[in-house]
Amino acid sequence: MARVVVISGGGTGIGFGVAEAFAADGEQLVLVGRRAEVLDRAAARLRTAFPGIPAPLAVAADLADPAGAEHAAKAVGERWDRVDVLVNSAGGNAALGAPADRTGGLAGTAWHWEQNFRANTLTAVLLTEALKDRLATPGGRVVLVSSIAAYRGSGSGSYGGSKAALHPYAYDLSAELGPRGVTVNVVAPGYVADTEFFRGALSAERERTLVAQTDTGRAGLPEDVAATVRWLASPEAGQITAQVVQVNGGAERGR
Repeated sequence: MARVVVISGGGTGIGFGVAEAFAADGEQLVLVGRRAEVLDRAAARLRTAFPGIPAPLAVAADLADPAGAEHAAKAVGERWDRVDVLVNSAGGNAALGAPADRTGGLAGTAWHWEQNFRANTLTAVLLTEALKDRLATPGGRVVLVSSIAAYRGSGSGSYGGSKAALHPYAYDLSAELGPRGVTVNVVAPGYVADTEFFRGALSAERERTLVAQTDTGRAGLPEDVAATVRWLASPEAGQITAQVVQVNGGAERGR
């Protein structure tokens, strides 16, 4: 029987790469995000690429709002009595492409921290809490997508801080859900190409610098992260919990 796999941010970038990995296994996908049109296009792409899979469910919701997370959980609960895998990959850096009136002074600092906390921390925490009681027992899997910035910073502090907050949350959640046979882990990618993260503002020079920091000599790809998430969600990874797995080609070492 196909597992029910809920993926926040599943319409683009890393989230869509994760969706492709689970689609290849024939799983039942639920794609959650703010933009309905993006989710619908992603679902259509998956059905074209993997014609035998169950029809993905697209749920538009603002997961930084409790009502949005409740809406997503209700949409899942109306169709299935369980969630086998939950992947929290929604997020972004509010400092990139921020309006000019949001960049200066203490008000700008507060705006960046608040927006990044909402986009990266609350989206993961609220959806997880909304679905926590529905996680398959035993065998449920929760994966939160963090960032290399949680280790090295992000220039402004707010993005890295909002991702780093997911680590202790995962540790506490693992202790809570472990007796049920549910694992909770974090994946922390480095620079990943083919995503919307930089919003078209990544210069060729900056990209070369990011690649040069790796030991592997290349940018990460969504499928690199997806393969790690897929393994953490597998039955074989049942004893792996409360861990942060870095997927950055060695860049965290700061070369």
